[in-house]
Amino acid sequence: MGERLLRQTARRAAVDAQAGHRRERQERDRRIDALAVDVLVAIGERDAAERRAGELLQTMIDREQLSLRQAVAWLGGTITVRGATRAARARAA
Repeated sequence: MGERLLRQTARRAAVDAQAGHRRERQERDRRIDALAVDVLVAIGERDAAERRAGELLQTMIDREQLSLRQAVAWLGGTITVRGATRAARARAA
């Protein structure tokens, strides 16, 4: 009887340990899923903002007959020509 009780106790401890690990993995997966959603939302917001910036930049260029470099200069160094070109491309996407 003593040996049987030892086996049952050891088995229960092993099952409990596995359940604990499983619970920890599930909690971690939930945290990662939530963070992944936040990242994807932020990327979507960034893309939308970049499209809007491209539209406004193009309006500056068209309405005021500026070159891309002149428009960038008006923005006071907050964007480079490369960044402005990327924004203009995002506008078209």
